[in-house]
Amino acid sequence: MLSPEELDRLFEELIAHQRKRVLEFARRLNPRATDDDVLSPIDIPELAGNAEWNYEDGLLHGYLSAQMAVRAKVREQR
Repeated sequence: MLSPEELDRLFEELIAHQRKRVLEFARRLNPRATDDDVLSPIDIPELAGNAEWNYEDGLLHGYLSAQMAVRAKVREQR
């Protein structure tokens, strides 16, 4: 079984990888897209209207939510 620290590192790796995927995908749709732009995709029509990009962004937010939930549970158990 993974320790809480190992689990957190695993989430960090997943999140970093997915952040990179999201930004790369955004830049294929709009080469000028920045890290900040992907935080507010409504400002870039190419992102806001693209189902595939929204799926990738949704995965990222799912990883972030899972990480927060696991961190809260670990704190609760200490």
